Amino acid sequence: MDIDTGTDPYQPFGKVCILAPGLLGASVAMACKKNRVAQTTHIWSRRASSRAKLIGQPWCDEIFASPGEAAEEADLVVICSPVDFIVPLYNEIRQSMKPGALVTDVGSTKSLICRQIHAAADPRVHFIGAHPMAGSEKTSMDYACDSLFHNRPCIITPLEDSNEIATKRIIQFWKSIGAVTFIKTPEDHDEIVAHISHLPHLIAASLCQFLDKHPSDWEQLTSTGLRETTRIASGDPGMWKAIIETNREEIKRALSGYQDDLQRIQSALTNGNMVELVSILEKGKNFRDRLN
Repeated sequence: MDIDTGTDPYQPFGKVCILAPGLLGASVAMACKKNRVAQTTHIWSRRASSRAKLIGQPWCDEIFASPGEAAEEADLVVICSPVDFIVPLYNEIRQSMKPGALVTDVGSTKSLICRQIHAAADPRVHFIGAHPMAGSEKTSMDYACDSLFHNRPCIITPLEDSNEIATKRIIQFWKSIGAVTFIKTPEDHDEIVAHISHLPHLIAASLCQFLDKHPSDWEQLTSTGLRETTRIASGDPGMWKAIIETNREEIKRALSGYQDDLQRIQSALTNGNMVELVSILEKGKNFRDRLN
């Protein structure tokens, strides 16, 4: 099985550094404080307005305007920026970090990130990619909470030659803030999330833009079904642009497979094949019921 079942003893970190305290980054910091994962938590934010919000927060011990300064003497750095900033941030901090330090991330795509960082890696610092399957269409630290990762999957993506001790420590870190860890290659990760995350977002967005072409008073007649089906379409388009760009080929393959299933529905409707339509509905219901 791909579920990690290790039982390594809990080992807290001295200093954890969070780069980019949005929904995920701030939730990581809150969870670190709640679960006593770190003795001190240092946070960097690019925006002065975000740094102002951090003042006085009980889950933030020190605030920095420079990522390099924030990462100095850190035992662990968690990069929580959008995917297109993860590699540049790693390159910016790697010379500031102490030997033996660990780096992980929360990126929604993994292959490009892990391979690019590996190619430029400082041998003194160990990067192990991660993707906690948590969060929402909201991205601000205003929506963060210390239980965001509780019982949520977190996919860990070490490379073939990743340091084994570093990998175990990163697994232990995500477990310590409540996540259930799975181990995948970066490429397997990207194939999986193209189907279970990126494709659903594109479907929700395309459905909304399709309905937007119809009379505006239709919106007044919608119920919870449409709202729940399309909730994720409210995600930030700029953030999703970066995700799609870094996983384009896998998303294309997922979309192609989904188009084949849509064509089955179209054919069944054209031919009046209710047996086929009921089969599709039953299989869909069975899958959705298992998710609960």
